[in-house]
Amino acid sequence: MKKFNRLIGLSVLLYMLAALWTAGISYKDAADREKEYKVEINRIYNSLSEGEPLDKLDLHSYKYVRGVTFLSLASLDSEDITSEFYRGDDAGETEIRPLYTADSLTGFLRFDYDRPGFDQRRILLWTQLFLGIMELGILVILFYLKYQLIRPFQRMSSLTYELAQGHFKGAVNEEKSRFFGHFMWGISQLKDKLDVTKKRELELQREKKLLLLSLSHDIKTPLNTIRLCGKALEEDLYQTEGQKKHAVWQIGEKAEEIERYVEEIMKNTREDILDISVNNGEFYLEELLTRVLATYREKCSIRMLELHVGNYENRLLKGDLERSLEVFENIFENAFKYGDGKKIEITFYEEDYCQLIRIFNTGIPVTDNEFNHIFESFYRAQNSEGRLGSGLGLYICREIMRKMGGEIFAEKQQDGMAFVLVFS
Repeated sequence: MKKFNRLIGLSVLLYMLAALWTAGISYKDAADREKEYKVEINRIYNSLSEGEPLDKLDLHSYKYVRGVTFLSLASLDSEDITSEFYRGDDAGETEIRPLYTADSLTGFLRFDYDRPGFDQRRILLWTQLFLGIMELGILVILFYLKYQLIRPFQRMSSLTYELAQGHFKGAVNEEKSRFFGHFMWGISQLKDKLDVTKKRELELQREKKLLLLSLSHDIKTPLNTIRLCGKALEEDLYQTEGQKKHAVWQIGEKAEEIERYVEEIMKNTREDILDISVNNGEFYLEELLTRVLATYREKCSIRMLELHVGNYENRLLKGDLERSLEVFENIFENAFKYGDGKKIEITFYEEDYCQLIRIFNTGIPVTDNEFNHIFESFYRAQNSEGRLGSGLGLYICREIMRKMGGEIFAEKQQDGMAFVLVFS
């Protein structure tokens, strides 16, 4: 993008130079032509001052001077002659000079001349030349855009349609255009990710059906035992007190067995859904905030929500940049859903050689009982009624932060909630 901006600046500079050059040529041409007729007048004046007779003057050898009229001192008394002299020739320009011969005034000379005009042919030639250069430049730019942007984009236009239709097979061809290299790499990664996700989803569906079949068989046995023991107790079929206690014990034992099945189901389901992978590395705090603010500064502005970011030092953090962005996204989305839409504040401080980022949003805080469960999976507080969500956002945030060697904890205040991210 910086190179493209330089190209725009260069084009503007070239245009200004061309305009100044054309103006300079036109001005110089006008100045030269202005001198030509004055040179002719001075040449005639000098020859007449040296005593050359006026009737011997050959005006055909001059380009601009058409006529020379002399008014003697004796003729100044004649009003008609003087008026006609000063009236001049309406066909062109006139210039009147006093004529001195041997340092004495002998009369006045009137020079009738045509003022030089612009050489339209020359101006038209220069105009056509610059228009041709501009057209050539425009053609170069258009062909460049055609082969570097438009054609590659047309070849890629079907990729998004194929992805939307679920066609994830086949490799994404690389583009020679340097503008789409990173984009095509991202599309290829997205296609592979969707393919893996689709396979994983099919595998989960298969496991789910197998699990249901297995459960229907495993639970059936203890469930039948519970039903038989319960019916026997209801109909008072047991004769002794020992038999009754044994039946009650069997009901409790089989109920615990069913409970273990249910807990195993919940555990397996949670592990399948929250299979979060983290690629730990290093990144700078400013890089993280730049990407966060690029997304949420505009969203806050649209919602008329005040977003305040405090001062910070650009420290090197450990963790996964993409997963850290996911944590910020979950916290911001929760602030949009459950906050009062007035303010979000991000502050920074250091403690025990760790970078702490505190994200506070105004609103009604959760109750004390809900506060103890907000990081649990599938847990939703009372203020979430009528709002879409799964109750996994904060649980995912905690899992990500812990896998990156950090932590997240909540702070409850009178005017809102705050979440503190700890990066090592």
